[in-house]
Amino acid sequence: MISPRVLLIIPPLTQLNTPYPSTAYLAGFLKPRGYAVSQADVGIEMVLALFCQNGLERVFDRLSRMPGDLPGEARQMLALQKAYRDSIDAVIGFLQGRDPALAARICQGGFLPQGPRFAAAADRTRAFGTLGMMDRARHLATLYLEDLADLIHETVAPHFAINRYAEHVGMSATSFDGLARALAAPPGLTDELMLDALWRHVDATDPTLVGLTVPFPGNLYGAFRIAQALKARRPSLRIALGGGYANTELRRLGDPRVFDYVDYVTLDDGERPLLCLLEYLSGKRDEAELRRTFLRFKGKVVWRDGARDAEFGMADVGTPTYVGLPLDRYLSVLDTLNPMHRLWSDGHWNKLTVAHGCYWKQCTFCDVGLDYIGRYEAAPSDILTDRIEALIAETGRRGFHFVDEAAPPAGLKELAVTLLERGVTIAWWGNIRFEAAFTPDLCRLLAASGCIAVSAGLEAASDRLLEAMKKGITVGRTARVAAAFREAGIMVHAYLMYGLPGETVPETVDSLERVRQLFAQDLIQSAFWHRFVATAHSPIGLDPSAHGIRITGPAFGGFAENDLAHEDPLGAAPEWLGEGLRKALYHYMEGERLTADVRTWFSRPVPKPKVSRAWVARALAERSTGDDPVAERRFVWIGGTPVIEPSGKNHRRIILPNRVEDVEVRMPPDRAAWLLDLIEAATPARDKHGEGYPVLKEVRARCPLGGPRGFDSLFRSQSWHKVRAAGLLLV
Repeated sequence: MISPRVLLIIPPLTQLNTPYPSTAYLAGFLKPRGYAVSQADVGIEMVLALFCQNGLERVFDRLSRMPGDLPGEARQMLALQKAYRDSIDAVIGFLQGRDPALAARICQGGFLPQGPRFAAAADRTRAFGTLGMMDRARHLATLYLEDLADLIHETVAPHFAINRYAEHVGMSATSFDGLARALAAPPGLTDELMLDALWRHVDATDPTLVGLTVPFPGNLYGAFRIAQALKARRPSLRIALGGGYANTELRRLGDPRVFDYVDYVTLDDGERPLLCLLEYLSGKRDEAELRRTFLRFKGKVVWRDGARDAEFGMADVGTPTYVGLPLDRYLSVLDTLNPMHRLWSDGHWNKLTVAHGCYWKQCTFCDVGLDYIGRYEAAPSDILTDRIEALIAETGRRGFHFVDEAAPPAGLKELAVTLLERGVTIAWWGNIRFEAAFTPDLCRLLAASGCIAVSAGLEAASDRLLEAMKKGITVGRTARVAAAFREAGIMVHAYLMYGLPGETVPETVDSLERVRQLFAQDLIQSAFWHRFVATAHSPIGLDPSAHGIRITGPAFGGFAENDLAHEDPLGAAPEWLGEGLRKALYHYMEGERLTADVRTWFSRPVPKPKVSRAWVARALAERSTGDDPVAERRFVWIGGTPVIEPSGKNHRRIILPNRVEDVEVRMPPDRAAWLLDLIEAATPARDKHGEGYPVLKEVRARCPLGGPRGFDSLFRSQSWHKVRAAGLLLV
């Protein structure tokens, strides 16, 4: 039997700036095993087919033929259709980075037609004048695209939005009925553009298996519309669906109508299920030996999980590959001044994972029992660095986003050392926990390896609530960890929740006051506050009464199950509360009103916060002073090569260079020689492979300068503090 040909598809719509990584992961896994694999992002292709001269001609033609009166904004934009058509191709080329010279024309004014988004963002737009012409031009071009997207959404293509597609169809879709109704309607304009892109790839690759990834509710409709078209034109083609949405929402799938569109739905990591499926289609295994796969048998949904093969470990999944994805055609939009928030929409990021799952896995609101959280395994740093170098060679891009649930401090430390040993230059960011293990020195090491930002869940800025949810952190610790990152030049984004079980309005107001202080002290630079929702697979969702709430629905209708409605007799989370929190964060991220009373953000009276306005200063004062001279930590030197010169009869002048300044210390000859030997031993080098770095405890015990007492004397000296500040880290 001929080996199956695989086409992996990213349906509309995730991001405009970079492809969602699931197909790159699977392609990198399957290709070394001899499978013919292609991949396509029909979402970005749909967007580019819409935002071009021909696409806008179709939009305005349909708009002009719509019955009834158009909204005033739509009439205005219809009157300016020639200006939009004439400018769109140039703007897209600019946002793709192909024509930076257009920035001056955009900033000059009079080139871009200005719709409602420009008026709403007038104050922010003026602020871009301090950031340079290129950023201002990108921001204006983004407003221009958002105006067009709003027009398209409100008139000719209600499914379309910039970063999602028919998201309402996939949200809380307990029954398949809503999706079935949407698919029964004739394809809209954007559907047609999406399917045009689909057929180009199908005709070019002639696949025997199509894999559809559905990471979010905003990809579900697009995936099923693609599957519907494939079944109509190529009924013998096999179709598999997986991804984050399936992994969390389709675990009790029971509606056989799903399999009118797709043949298989796989759960959790896709490598083993997809490989088993390909072996089954090749006649190499029986259907019963599939892994974590739903299918239809005799008109009913059945579950197949008989494969005895082990899961693939982090060392075995291979290097992601972006071959086939048009990295030069994605759009870098700019919709905020906030430098941390920009990372999500600005430029391409190669995606990798430091560790599978979460090493903590105790939070009561999280899906700790599911595979993507519960099965923890870290990737060896040598293998991870090999993958980084391979992706740099393939893509020419040195930006990396580590997409972990929570990257472990130990894993990041080993990765940073390996990057320094090999001299690999990258910029990277990723998700962490606010752990005390992120010491100032570790943060400096991560920054030296290329870390520019981290994101982490603070969830509730309340120690009572953090303890109740088993988060394993405190708000004070969060402030101290954030300070360590800030001092290393690393930006911090915090995820926040309100409306947690038992959370009162006064507690939420207190949380906002602590968050205000974190922003005011520049300890966090970005944040997102969302309302708590109980999920079906979290400890709270599985045992709501133990957490003081009662689940009120929705009733499961055979399709999706995740978000659960609940009643909380002790807590309160009215919508106006969330509106105030979001408004406050918006201004804090723009650096505005950081000293205002937090009560002013709410449309209704709230109690005065009980948190002292000096809370964050007191939290930072609790930071550990000095180092423990007997700790089991290693010395790592991140500075340049020291220079030693005579300085009188009894001293040596040591110049310790780093990339910012030269630090000078003076020491007696014996101390100077010992220090240079220590720095040399602590300097990352390719032949070290993470080993041989001096251990603090051993260095102290063997110190030739009077043993442990002599070391302790040096340890407390001003010269030693200068050496440490210059780049001698303890990690």
